[in-house]
Amino acid sequence: MLRRQFLKMSGILLASAWLAGCASPHYLQLNPQRSAAVPQAGQGQQVTVIAQDGRATEVIGSRSGQSMATSQIIVHSHELIPRLQEQAQRAVRDMGFSPTTEPAAGRPSLTLVLESLAYRKGDSGQPLVDEARLEAVFRAEAKNQGTTYTGTYTSRRTQGYALKPDRDANTRMLNDLLSDALNRAFSDPELANLLAR
Repeated sequence: MLRRQFLKMSGILLASAWLAGCASPHYLQLNPQRSAAVPQAGQGQQVTVIAQDGRATEVIGSRSGQSMATSQIIVHSHELIPRLQEQAQRAVRDMGFSPTTEPAAGRPSLTLVLESLAYRKGDSGQPLVDEARLEAVFRAEAKNQGTTYTGTYTSRRTQGYALKPDRDANTRMLNDLLSDALNRAFSDPELANLLAR
């Protein structure tokens, strides 16, 4: 009798915990990594490197496709931007320059801006299969000797699923997305060439 009550209570608690997990926002801590080779252009020159968040909101979308606060996916700027700063500095160092965060008159600079990061529910057109549509957009601006070069780099991904992705799966998908966008940005030879002038 006690065993049956215990099992019943355990089942109720597990179900409650599962529902609570489904009904709470996903706060994702992302750590994208650039993996692509970068152009070799520098000879140790200092370059000011700044990463910025250009998004209008930290809410990137919703797991349900609805605007309910309980299903929001949130990526905080104060957590993501330092990671992007690290990747931007590493890329500039790998290009052959000496990155710094200190601006100086006449010093070349590179600013990396996260323009948007979006997680939208798509329509797979298949029964019992949903999909997530992800998009990341970076803008990189290189300045040197009065000349500015601006590039925009977009990465998109569509992921089908039968069960809604959990926090870990969403984290992996968005890390892959942002990593691809970083690869696109820092593989652009025009950025390195302008900084090396």
